[in-house]
Amino acid sequence: MMAHAREASRKSLVLVLVLTATFMVAEFVGGLLANSLALLADSAHMLADVAAIGLSLFAMWFAQRPATREKTYGYLRLEILAALVNGATLTVLSFFIFREAWHRFHDPVEIRGGLMLGVATAGLVVNLIAAFMLHRSAGENLNIRGAYLHVLGDLLGSVGAISAALVVLFTGWTPADPLISVLVGLLILLSSWKLVRESLDVLMEAVPAHLDLSEIASAIRAIPAVETVHDLHVWTVTSGYLAMSGHVVVADLEQAQGVIRAIHDRMHEQFGISHVTVQVEPRALYTIGTEPLTAGGSGRRTAADPQPRNDT
Repeated sequence: MMAHAREASRKSLVLVLVLTATFMVAEFVGGLLANSLALLADSAHMLADVAAIGLSLFAMWFAQRPATREKTYGYLRLEILAALVNGATLTVLSFFIFREAWHRFHDPVEIRGGLMLGVATAGLVVNLIAAFMLHRSAGENLNIRGAYLHVLGDLLGSVGAISAALVVLFTGWTPADPLISVLVGLLILLSSWKLVRESLDVLMEAVPAHLDLSEIASAIRAIPAVETVHDLHVWTVTSGYLAMSGHVVVADLEQAQGVIRAIHDRMHEQFGISHVTVQVEPRALYTIGTEPLTAGGSGRRTAADPQPRNDT
């Protein structure tokens, strides 16, 4: 199922790449002829899109390489690195837009509003098609979301350019062009920051934002025969691939296989975690030597505290 979704996402990215690259050239030429910063900013954003989508496609292809002895998870994290690069690129691009807009505010130029409006309208149509093609996959894959955010930025740029063109056509107020560019740049900056933050969370192996570690620990403790759980970790390997590891304490090791099977089923069905590693420990070992601390902790217990605690 995941392989089918990845192939569908790849085909969508290829089509969006062709659309974006084609119109990027047309918008750049139109921006030069109309003397519009909004159009030039959007075409520059489209250039970043072409690079970003190309990077996303490369990451999707390379991530399918098999795991090796040195890289036991294979190259799945390349997709997250691509998303991080895309987010960082968007951030840098927004500052270039701000700088050029500042110059335009202080030194206004004549703008051909009619040509600007025509090119921006065509860009809006192209970006709507591209956004529609990537929308579904963007919610499931962080790498695709990076490309999708680039396209959304283009779409907003087209809307902004249309608005600026209408203002210039009907009022002759040329500062509308750099003003719209600044607003588009701010929207790009906000979306790119969210992408960078989510990518860094994955690389730092943080608990996925939609999951609650305490809730997962409670679900494990609710399984019959489980007395407590400790050293619990949940992280994202790559988009759609969640992993969990932890230690559980049982009274009798004869119950171990049943407990492991129950944990696997519950993690998959309730939380969507596909890769589960569980170490089962007997109560005697737990009581004598190991103290359950907070998630990721480790420590030693003393004879003065013989009863297990239900910390996670």
